[in-house]
Amino acid sequence: MLIIERLAELIDAVNERVGLWVSWVSLGLVVVVFLDVVMRYVFNNSFVFVQELEWHMFGFLFLFGAGYTLLHDQHVRVDLFYQKYRPKTKAWVNLLGVVFFLLPGCLLIIHVSLPWVMTAYNIGEVSPDPGGVPARFIIKGCVPAGFFLLMLQGLSLGINSLKTVLSE
Repeated sequence: MLIIERLAELIDAVNERVGLWVSWVSLGLVVVVFLDVVMRYVFNNSFVFVQELEWHMFGFLFLFGAGYTLLHDQHVRVDLFYQKYRPKTKAWVNLLGVVFFLLPGCLLIIHVSLPWVMTAYNIGEVSPDPGGVPARFIIKGCVPAGFFLLMLQGLSLGINSLKTVLSE
């Protein structure tokens, strides 16, 4: 069990670092959006590249921040009962959710998105709009990578939940 616990700690450390790195990207996104707004409303001008860069950065933040969000239990949770459960019951809910929903869902998205990313990379996919962001395959590559990080964090959550379930 000690090796599995170490694995969970390693996964947590990876997503902690990724989350901190991604937080700096959010600052960059704020700057890009600010510049876009200034260009649009002060200078009555806008660039396709900047607009696409905004949603590329947002997508990156969302995908790479998901594991970090799960690590800190800050994801949106719509529940009526979970918050009132005892820790062991919460651990059971988390363990079953990870095993039956999170891990299979992540594996499915990774499996389906990898050929899509490889096709985009092989053809050198770029924005269809003139002046748009080149190398669209980079943002597409964030889909399986982000879900891989989320899957790893789900594995850590499952390990920690199992530890709680098995504790006396």
